[in-house]
Amino acid sequence: MEKSPVILANDLGIGYRMNKREKRVHSHLSFQLYAGELTCLLGANGTGKSTMLRTLSASQPPLEGELLLQNRPLSEYSEKERSRTIGIVLTDKTQAGGLTVYELVALGRQPHTGFFGRLQKNDHTLIQEALEAVGISHKSRAYLSELSDGERQKAMIAKALVQECPLILLDEPTAFLDVVSRIEIMTLLHNLAVEQNKAILLSTHDIEQALVLADKLWLLSKENGLQCGVTEDMILSHRMDDLFARNEILFDYAHGVYYPEVKSRRFIVVETPNDILLHWTTNALNRHGYACLSPEEQQSGLPRLKVKSQNQLLYITNETQKEFISFEQLLQEINNDTTKK
Repeated sequence: MEKSPVILANDLGIGYRMNKREKRVHSHLSFQLYAGELTCLLGANGTGKSTMLRTLSASQPPLEGELLLQNRPLSEYSEKERSRTIGIVLTDKTQAGGLTVYELVALGRQPHTGFFGRLQKNDHTLIQEALEAVGISHKSRAYLSELSDGERQKAMIAKALVQECPLILLDEPTAFLDVVSRIEIMTLLHNLAVEQNKAILLSTHDIEQALVLADKLWLLSKENGLQCGVTEDMILSHRMDDLFARNEILFDYAHGVYYPEVKSRRFIVVETPNDILLHWTTNALNRHGYACLSPEEQQSGLPRLKVKSQNQLLYITNETQKEFISFEQLLQEINNDTTKK
């Protein structure tokens, strides 16, 4: 049975209208978001990610095209209806430091209780369930000002959860977080999408975690517009090459990271027993201006490096053969060779 998208766009144009002038950011965009999936929106700064999120949240109207939320035009939703359908978590740090975590999350029930409405038993149950879902129920009585950045972001996600929205939009939710908190937040969002059957779309520069945890990728660029698909399809179709319009920035399809192009006329033949050693040996040598060749590509007169382990590195040239017990020693030697030449 075919799923119905939570949100659907056909031939959408996004941008701004200022008086009689129009600033168009993108045209002819078509896409869908489905319940139970985490989608990551990737793109360089200035490509329109925030404009896209503001359009989807009805904070600004589209310039043209069709935008349907649960098979109904988004423009027909009242503000109250939107607040019950779309949850939004912004990048900005909340200034509500005088509120407790519980009080902040309770504000998410306003679309259902009204501004002056009282919380009923069911509301308190939903608040507690949201706090448990994001893993901060033990902090419910703590003030927001006492939380770490990661805990504060979890509280904001819990607030969106109690709105009981089928769609949650997040603008760079991991921007201020350390690596552990970034992984926790991304894992949490993927689990919430699956377990609570939410359609979750987030913009992020954390490409490494997006490639691991996103069910779908949206790649946005000025040159190619919006490209959408299952993460692995996008990677293996080499769509990541189109994300940044800079020839000197390349994507490593084996490891899922971007890296600077190695520009060097110096070559070295590298032989290692496994891919891990090969990756980090190449990493070290590239950083010092060497392009690495495999034993099959060996050319006469080139230096060779046989790496048996981190502590067994054999460096061979036409004149010498030296063994080192660390990359520190090896790099010092090859840099000395370069200086002499």
